[in-house]
Amino acid sequence: MSISREDLQGLPPAELARLETLLEQMAAEREAGKVPWLCSRDDCDGKPHPGRQGAHARGSQRPPDGDDWDVWLALAGRGWGKTRTGAEWAISQARKYPRGALIGPTAADVRDILVDGESGILACAPATFRPVYEPSKRRLTYPNGSTQTCYSADEPNRLRGPQHHYGWFDELASWRYLQEAWDMAQLGMRLGDHPKICVTTTPRPLKLIKKLLKDEMTAVVRGSTYDNLDNLAPTFRRAVVAKYEGTTLGRQELDAEVLEDLPGALVARRSIEDARVTLDQVPELIRIVVGMDPAGTGTGDETGLSVVGAAQNGHLYVMADESEKLTPLGAAEKAWALLESSHASVLVVEDNGGKDWIETVLKRAWKDLGNEGPPPLRRVNASQGKKLRAQPVAMRYEQGRVHHVGAFPELEDQLTTWIPEEDPDSPDRIDAMVHAAAHHMKRESGVAVAASPYGARRLQSVNHPALAGRGRAS
Repeated sequence: MSISREDLQGLPPAELARLETLLEQMAAEREAGKVPWLCSRDDCDGKPHPGRQGAHARGSQRPPDGDDWDVWLALAGRGWGKTRTGAEWAISQARKYPRGALIGPTAADVRDILVDGESGILACAPATFRPVYEPSKRRLTYPNGSTQTCYSADEPNRLRGPQHHYGWFDELASWRYLQEAWDMAQLGMRLGDHPKICVTTTPRPLKLIKKLLKDEMTAVVRGSTYDNLDNLAPTFRRAVVAKYEGTTLGRQELDAEVLEDLPGALVARRSIEDARVTLDQVPELIRIVVGMDPAGTGTGDETGLSVVGAAQNGHLYVMADESEKLTPLGAAEKAWALLESSHASVLVVEDNGGKDWIETVLKRAWKDLGNEGPPPLRRVNASQGKKLRAQPVAMRYEQGRVHHVGAFPELEDQLTTWIPEEDPDSPDRIDAMVHAAAHHMKRESGVAVAASPYGARRLQSVNHPALAGRGRAS
């Protein structure tokens, strides 16, 4: 980059300020050791070497050669560098094509990971080609005028209509409405001579993933967490790799294996896939329940939170899995918020195993939210083994009578990898879902359960689109 003194003197103040900022950014990048991403060595390990003195792409992170592919599928474990790979590819496409699509599991994922993350586009783009991000317009605009539009796979209909030359689809296996969002996105890839898609994802044995793997127009690269271990934080290696190494889930999340159904697992993945439905396929629900499995105090486990609805014919519909690590008060507040937004009639919560504290916290949070009267709470003292409690629900899965409304990757991983004979302690997401499902099954069989005072209370808002405008029975 060169500019004469005369040119500088002729620049208006605004342009001078912009040039100064650009030079500062370039200096900062040079000081940080930032170098061009792609290396001329096909077998490069990504470590600094003559000609590339900073961290850069490994050979496996290079885009496929030639033009005989439609989809570049980077199927890799956690921490392999999928985000950086996708971001660098998206930036390179913006240099050549006017319009691109960025799609992630949710709007927050696109913003926080693909665009603004530590390995996202804004962090990877060089100072001389850094886009301007307009969150309100869901758009990035590069210096050459090319644009990239951000989409959430949770909203497939937003992809109906827009056209693009290329697309970066991140964590495809975690898209809740996978097939619908994929189809809408594919229909929009119709600009230019040969639209291309880069898919970066941790693998799951889903129909679409298997189909892409078999497609001769898919260029596949596989990688494991261990390929990039030198660049990962020691805490990640200690807390994540050590925990899952050698486990079934570790084979999927670290080694990037596409695992089929496991003998002895609680639920076969094909049972989930065959019974999966979309929002518009959910019938009138006669009852909706939130299941909660509180984390044990001081364990750092997740609090399981699941919403399950029941139809008149006894089929169950898993509407939401909102499990996460929460403080006791945070868990209580989220449970009541989920009950409100999902139009549920009762919260079913496990209170044994050192979790007796939860009822006190739930009652306090209920009052703090301005509610009067007793909370719609049903306690479950799970005295029998977790396998015995889960088995009736597992049988309904096998019968095709439990339907996931969209996809819930973390819950589905637990259902299809937990082998009760090997581990008597079921995961929290499973427990929460089983509590809610079992409540419906007891009602169906005529077993008396606690009546909910919540059924008579009028809800002010319903956030779940599958439940809007529908009645509710307690």
